Amino acid sequence: MDERLRRWRLVLGSEADPETGTTLSGADQSIDKALAALYDAVPGDQGGQRAAGLGSSAPRVARWLGDIRQYFPSTVVQVMQRDAVDRLGITRMLMEPELLNAVEPDVHLVSTLMALNEVMPEETKQTAREVVGRVVAELEARLAERTKAAVTGALDRAGRTGRPRHSDIDWDRTIRANLKHFSPTLGTIVPDRLIGYARRNHSVQRDVVLAIDQSGSMAESVVYAALFGAVLGSIRTLKTSLVVFDTAVVDLTDQLDDPVDVLFGTQLGGGTDINRALAYCEQLVTKPSETVLVLISDLYEGGVREELLRRARGLVEAGVQVIALLALADSGTPSYDAENAAALVELGVPTFACTPDRFPDLMAAAIRRDDITSWASTNLIEAQ
Repeated sequence: MDERLRRWRLVLGSEADPETGTTLSGADQSIDKALAALYDAVPGDQGGQRAAGLGSSAPRVARWLGDIRQYFPSTVVQVMQRDAVDRLGITRMLMEPELLNAVEPDVHLVSTLMALNEVMPEETKQTAREVVGRVVAELEARLAERTKAAVTGALDRAGRTGRPRHSDIDWDRTIRANLKHFSPTLGTIVPDRLIGYARRNHSVQRDVVLAIDQSGSMAESVVYAALFGAVLGSIRTLKTSLVVFDTAVVDLTDQLDDPVDVLFGTQLGGGTDINRALAYCEQLVTKPSETVLVLISDLYEGGVREELLRRARGLVEAGVQVIALLALADSGTPSYDAENAAALVELGVPTFACTPDRFPDLMAAAIRRDDITSWASTNLIEAQ
């Protein structure tokens, strides 16, 4: 069979047989059956709903999960798993340990398990934690080292001084900065300025506050924010606070050493009161000029909008580096409140979506007190 025709047949399903005149091989029939269980329409259904082809049997779902892992690459498996949860209503199936062990762990599965946390049976919770732990470990391996390098580098540069003690002089940088002051008569460089680092016990400190909207639409951002919070919390010269909110505010700073604990401490869904969250964050700010506050939210405010903007203005005027991230996710910019985003920009709050791969550099720029709006434009992030 022509490969192109074969692929179209698998995409279109068995209804395309009369048109294509194709006959699938044994292996392709198995692939087709796995696709049909998820994507074939219910006969006579005018609502466009898909058939619950997996049925209500946990063993049947487990076999299907195993089949798709055999037939498709992991990225496709993850998409199909998400579709199965959305289309077939098998969310409750994921509360069974044997099924959790069969799935391909990814950020979206973590989001689903977080949403199920309150209703998950006790015998499943340990398996769920193990699944979440695998995803966190993979993300940490990809992002943690780079985050630490970017942030500690920014802190070191912020700690340089033009009047170092002799033991604190950075001779390499001092020599390179003073090459133009070479004296042929003396046969040496006469330094115009010295470059060094502040003494360790006077090293630059920064306070970082991550305020995370835990409404359902922000699920992927919550996962990444928890990971980055744990990484930032491990850097000694940072004082990191992590706050999650819906209509209430919960401070999870004391759980930063374990991002899995942080994730299971969240409760996705519910309303949003950004004003209340900022009111709490105001109490955490003791050194405004040395504080970076990152608000991660789609900005759909269910609280008092005027108070939200007043608090944001007050934080900016006090010297806090306030940044609003519409998303911290690989999936791009979600739906967000454009009016509130524009209002924050007017107050001097850079507002944009950021991918996890760019977040370490963003934090480094914020610690250096760079112009974040310019940074976002230069780094091709969708700024408002």
